[in-house]
Amino acid sequence: MQKSILFFLSILIAMTSIAQQVKTPAAAVSKGLTKEEKQVMAWIDAHMPQAIEMLKESVNINSGTLNIEGVKKVGALFAKEFEKAGFATEWVAMPDSIKRAGHLVASRKSGKGKRLFLIGHLDTVFEPDMPANPFTMLNDSTATGQGVNDMKGGDVVVIMALQALEQAGLLKNTDITAYFTGDEEHAGYPREVTRGDFINRAKQADIALAFEGANGLNSVATGRRGASGWRLDVTGKTGHSSGVFTPSAGYGAIYEAARILNQFRETLSTEKYLTFNPGIIIGGSDIEYNSETSKGAAIAKTNIISPAVTVTGDLRFLTEDQKDRARVKMKEIVAQNLAQTSAKISFVDGIPSMAPTEGNNQVLSVINSISMDMGVGATVAGDPGSRGAGDISYVAAYVDCIDGLGASGRGAHAPGETIHLNQLPFLIKRAALTIYRLSR
Repeated sequence: MQKSILFFLSILIAMTSIAQQVKTPAAAVSKGLTKEEKQVMAWIDAHMPQAIEMLKESVNINSGTLNIEGVKKVGALFAKEFEKAGFATEWVAMPDSIKRAGHLVASRKSGKGKRLFLIGHLDTVFEPDMPANPFTMLNDSTATGQGVNDMKGGDVVVIMALQALEQAGLLKNTDITAYFTGDEEHAGYPREVTRGDFINRAKQADIALAFEGANGLNSVATGRRGASGWRLDVTGKTGHSSGVFTPSAGYGAIYEAARILNQFRETLSTEKYLTFNPGIIIGGSDIEYNSETSKGAAIAKTNIISPAVTVTGDLRFLTEDQKDRARVKMKEIVAQNLAQTSAKISFVDGIPSMAPTEGNNQVLSVINSISMDMGVGATVAGDPGSRGAGDISYVAAYVDCIDGLGASGRGAHAPGETIHLNQLPFLIKRAALTIYRLSR
């Protein structure tokens, strides 16, 4: 009990400091915001200790993607908070064969106004067998913890924004679905099952807003790159190494694999937003590779020309057209074999891209006007190349989208991940006003 009181007092002190650091100019607020919007902002300031307490509680529950019970426990915590905002909640379970926890869905339906689809996720990259990193205040404006930024901080942004709107009576006649997936960091297969319900519900919306990490106060994502995979299998004629380079022996599989990879780099590496990374390469006289575990082994001698090489990698792109063109060029390069070698490449789709669109820019214009009204300057579109794939990419083809509306911090996916608590009040306020204005 004493520890809880001390923690709550520390949060009150920290949030007082944070409020002073991000205070919005009064003239700007009075000029651009309505009476109701100011009420929302004041409520958020008054309830920041509760926001931090919710963040702490969620962070201290391990919810690594494969920790099914942990993911469900975080879902149950957030479900109670959604219900405080007048949302009905449900759990979308996955078949046992998927080995994933499922997803939390919270919704309010009215049939009026713009239909919004808010995206978060319950899981983190940190599994139970990894070193613990509980929620810890590092100073009065920074905290650390597993998933504190990616993306439990973003989840708290969504929930607190909705609670603030509810208390002000501004969620009446709104149509909002919040969908927090349980396996964003390592989505289960088949994707038709693990993302089928997610996609179907998003198709019924007009606008999707995702709350992955924010890049500061004045940038959001109107585009995100997609991710796919590729596998290169090369064969060569084996024999004594003294014969390498001769017409009868040829170059062997390792030289051919090296040629292909280097030509990928020379031909395609300067194209904006396109990257392709060979993650593992195995070559030798006798090789084994397990794609499920991403592990392999090789047996070889330096005096034997290698007869086999396997390479796997990823391919990231901004548009489907860019992905398709890159695959065509990669196939052409693979087909230009050195003597006594052959090669084949195969591709597998992963997460589609979220291409920048005019519709996305229109949503950005609303967010920009909110930022200006709050007195913090313009909000602009960030560099799509700085972001990887995310859940919003699955639905980007069907609705107007914005991402990067969540918490801000550093070191996501790594020990010591942090959140900038001094920026959290503004980000919650901006989210609340964005939801309110877009839903009208």
